[in-house]
Amino acid sequence: MEFDVAVLPGDGIGPEVIAQALKVLQTVGEKFGHSFHLHDGLIGGVAIDTLGTALSDETLKMCRQCDAVLLGAVGGSKWDDPQAKIHPEDGLLALRKGLALFANLRPIKVFPMLVDSTNLKPEVIKGVDLVVVRELTGGLYFGQPKKQWQTPEGRQAVDTMAYSEMEIERILRVGFELALNRRKKLISVDKANVLQSSRLWRQIAIEISADYPDVELQHMLVDACAMRFIQRPADLDVLVTENMFGDILTDEASMLAGSMGMLPSASLAGVPRGRTFGMYEPIHGSAPSRAGQNLANPIATILSVAMMLRYSFALETESQTIENAVLAILEQGYRTYDIMSEGKIRVGTKEMGDLIAQKVRG
Repeated sequence: MEFDVAVLPGDGIGPEVIAQALKVLQTVGEKFGHSFHLHDGLIGGVAIDTLGTALSDETLKMCRQCDAVLLGAVGGSKWDDPQAKIHPEDGLLALRKGLALFANLRPIKVFPMLVDSTNLKPEVIKGVDLVVVRELTGGLYFGQPKKQWQTPEGRQAVDTMAYSEMEIERILRVGFELALNRRKKLISVDKANVLQSSRLWRQIAIEISADYPDVELQHMLVDACAMRFIQRPADLDVLVTENMFGDILTDEASMLAGSMGMLPSASLAGVPRGRTFGMYEPIHGSAPSRAGQNLANPIATILSVAMMLRYSFALETESQTIENAVLAILEQGYRTYDIMSEGKIRVGTKEMGDLIAQKVRG
């Protein structure tokens, strides 16, 4: 089979981890007889420096013409001036909106051999295997009005959290569909005791639950959910929430796995059935201070490729082959700096990519 993949390495460590992910992807192609045609583009800070914009119309058009998008990371201190008119993250937000990528899937799975790599007790994180479904194109990040202005009393600013029934319903259905194929438990996370948008969210969740009688629906306030991640994370299965809550909660949850360098993500344009267009990226940032040093952990990006094979290409066997290869290499004791522990074998970005690709090859 043939597939077209838009590749956006971005900034900082993005190009390094993307290189290792592509190495694994091409190995999968050779092993299973697939052709992955790669189309390169610029996004983020490098696009600002080169093109004067964080995401060009040409790059967005290229992404739309492909079967999936693989992205590294954007941003860095070079472009951090709060008074700048364009920021690297503007390109990421524009890409999500321009490709209608409304459903962000962030799986949090603790590998058994890494239970000692976190700050939590092993008995707390043992068996953690959950998915956060984050609404990605609405809420505070996109609502209007969004502005800053000067008044006689001083500066003021406003951001607007706005959600329509359609936006809430479609993300909730993604959560219910995922729950059907897991433990059939869905937690809808909101702030319904304070926010009108959350009260609408909860109402719609209750209404949609009638279409999924086999899924147990539970409502949880976002602050209580944040505590649950630390107290009893193994009890959690599928959680669905709005944009900002999901952003914060998934960064917190990433620490359950020991490092952000272990966690992939998928941003989908539809309910995950068959082949669904999506963008795939690690949840970590660009880490510019570690760029070019062969330090970054490429596993999150490699596992993002596994998610791409599963959701956008419907290649389940190939996806599992990558996931099994990652597990095997970790079982053999290989570690990048961020998950290193006593008695293990420390390797760099390129070496970890080589090891996983070799294991895929068999």
